[in-house]
Amino acid sequence: MAEGIKVITTNRKARHEYAIEDTLEAGLALTGTEVKALREGRANLQDAFCAVEDGEMYLHQAHIAPYRHSHHVNHDPTRKRKLLLHRREIDRWAKAARQKGYTIVPLKLYFRNGVAKVEIGLARGKKLYDKRADIAERDTRRRLERARRGGLAE
Repeated sequence: MAEGIKVITTNRKARHEYAIEDTLEAGLALTGTEVKALREGRANLQDAFCAVEDGEMYLHQAHIAPYRHSHHVNHDPTRKRKLLLHRREIDRWAKAARQKGYTIVPLKLYFRNGVAKVEIGLARGKKLYDKRADIAERDTRRRLERARRGGLAE
């Protein structure tokens, strides 16, 4: 793990459902209670996706639970959040996402040197046979690793 990085949550479903072609680190525009909730590790990227609207990229459906110690001034858990990217990055990724079968998905939410970041990926949907091949490959690796350690291989 790199210096100064504290991972909050990862989107494991994204790597199963999509083939990730490219990744990019983006900042997040957050409110104070959202940052405090993230520091407690209360986030979920399960159904989240990114979209370009009016020349800006937004993170949709990312769930950041309300901060427990806040009173009435709390945030909406699934509001859309602006991603902080350079104009040329937004344009390049928007163009790539317009291609057939591509989407932009968040892969990981983390703090880098105390600043909230999200790793986004340009993803192409996998077919069922691709998913099966990945599962078979993972099982084979697991079996080989078990045999190498001296355990019983099936």
